[in-house]
Amino acid sequence: MVVLQSCRNLHIGAGKSRDVSEPRGAIVVGASSGIGEALARTLAEEGYRIGLAARRTERLQRIGSELPTQAYVATMDVTDVDDAREGFFQLAEAMPSVDVVVVSAGVGDANHDLEWETERRTIDVNVRGFTAIATAAMEYFERDSDTATDRDGHLVGISSVASRFGNGGTQAYNASKAYVSRYLEGLRDRQTDSDADVTITTIEPGFVDTEMAYGSFWQCSPETAAEQIARAIRKERTHVYVTRRWRLVAWLLHAMPEAVCRRLLS
Repeated sequence: MVVLQSCRNLHIGAGKSRDVSEPRGAIVVGASSGIGEALARTLAEEGYRIGLAARRTERLQRIGSELPTQAYVATMDVTDVDDAREGFFQLAEAMPSVDVVVVSAGVGDANHDLEWETERRTIDVNVRGFTAIATAAMEYFERDSDTATDRDGHLVGISSVASRFGNGGTQAYNASKAYVSRYLEGLRDRQTDSDADVTITTIEPGFVDTEMAYGSFWQCSPETAAEQIARAIRKERTHVYVTRRWRLVAWLLHAMPEAVCRRLLS
């Protein structure tokens, strides 16, 4: 069950009214570490009220207490998709406004032996969990949006440059990130026929210095990644590589024959 708390006097109750002079609000799912934590801190520095969601409640409470703006904490396991969706709506309702939703929750364990439990967890978190929150965010923006801007909302999904190729050992992770990128692309296409004005941004990082990093080539810190993602949010970009030089790698991976790509990556 979701544990919903505030690090600065949360009051849930009677009806909210939109006030465009209010500070903006952002929900970060997967905010307990890595890119998600760094982005939550960066957005708070920019004035956003922050909704923090992840499994590690005490960790979220500590992060929330360190933010310069009001923080709301929701304990959430995205593999329990129904509970996670319910928790997302509770968190959104508790906040005065939700302008941005970032889906950063993800796992990426190596699995050369194709152990089913490892593959299943990757799929449960990176595919099922991602889709559960992405669809909840779109439903909120399209039906119940309460933002501090003129737009109905902004959905940001953290994919990976790994979405551009298959790789033995991390095959489920790479495939799951390809799903994230294509799903967000599909949502953008869906927006062309929608009355709602929702910006949808795909973030494809290269190597970032987190627990999930599998290399150090062109590696950046989570803080650098967060700064570039925050810039993409401000500029309402639809697709961004982090860092920007990874655009070249993505282009080369697309252009090279699969056999050549496999030799380079092996």
